[in-house]
Amino acid sequence: MFKIFNETNETIAETKEIERVLEIAIANQNLGQVEFNVVIVDNPYIHKLNKEYRNIDRETDVITFALEDTKDITYENYRLLGDIYISIDKAKEQAILYGHSLKRELCFLAVHGFLHLLGYDHMNEQDEKVMFGLQEDILNEAGITK
Repeated sequence: MFKIFNETNETIAETKEIERVLEIAIANQNLGQVEFNVVIVDNPYIHKLNKEYRNIDRETDVITFALEDTKDITYENYRLLGDIYISIDKAKEQAILYGHSLKRELCFLAVHGFLHLLGYDHMNEQDEKVMFGLQEDILNEAGITK
């Protein structure tokens, strides 16, 4: 399935809720065996990733590394999706900015990253409508509201 790694010095109580929401997301997408990681990091770490891999010199809230972007890696019985990195610092900032809980923000970012691993994107208006609609459907199904 998937694992959540906390690479910060903080205790993150919301990890069980993230697990539950991602299990709902997997079921929502009718997926069988999938493997991926969620890695929770701080702003300096995600800034470094963003600069190194996307050439964007600032922190971000979530960044994904999708292994299915290359068709060189395929497995018969399961899908190896990749990694989702979430900045706990940005999640806290955005929870305050958007006026909702840290739990909601972390779950949103996890689902957002998960959908990116599956190939969803928001580069144009139509794709954004599809992806953001799925995010809200999954979060609503999990009872995670604003």
